Amino acid sequence: MTAPGDVLDALEAELQAGLGAFGLDADPEQRRRLVAHLRLIERWNRVYNLTAIREPAAMVVQHTLDSLALVQPLRRYFDGSDPAAGRRRLLDVGSGAGLPGVVIAIMEPDLDVTCVDAVAKKAGFVRQAGIELGLHNLQAVHARVEDLPTSPAFDIVTARAFASLSDLVELTRPLLAADGAWAAMKGALPQDEITALPPDVAVFHVEPLAVPGLDARRCLIWMKPRSMDA
Repeated sequence: MTAPGDVLDALEAELQAGLGAFGLDADPEQRRRLVAHLRLIERWNRVYNLTAIREPAAMVVQHTLDSLALVQPLRRYFDGSDPAAGRRRLLDVGSGAGLPGVVIAIMEPDLDVTCVDAVAKKAGFVRQAGIELGLHNLQAVHARVEDLPTSPAFDIVTARAFASLSDLVELTRPLLAADGAWAAMKGALPQDEITALPPDVAVFHVEPLAVPGLDARRCLIWMKPRSMDA
């Protein structure tokens, strides 16, 4: 039988390898928080059905590494942004167990992250994770996304496996800053969803995501409101 300490060492080793594959530097506290988030999901899953994935090694890949795939694209998007604009704000829609919101909050302490979920136990989990992990830049909200206040607006709205692209943009359009963007995590390229987008929404980049250990196609669809006067 594998000892708990051996399992933890294996999780940390796989996480470290994944961070290296993404070209991400994480300090010891960030690595500790990433593992602690996974352990917290595992513990809550014994009582609440937060995720269908319960085996620790699979959770590292399909939860943490899959979420970490968004970090470098976000950094590139914000690179060169005006420091006078203040702290940037990200909304994670249908966050579930804080995926990718909690992971992003851990890796990007200068980014204010709000995780919203319509399921109370999932929003409660993210709230507890923020407390236990000491994430002062993380907020959890139990609500339907269309019921959120429209101010202050968000610079990025992201979602992982939440509805169609058209549903995402219609539900969150009032929440997006005028110069903001949507970043939707998807599996294989959803060309039918892209085609179904409203005419005033433009896809300006489709970014393939290579997740270490995940034998599945992943991509990130970047969208922004289109000026109809152009």
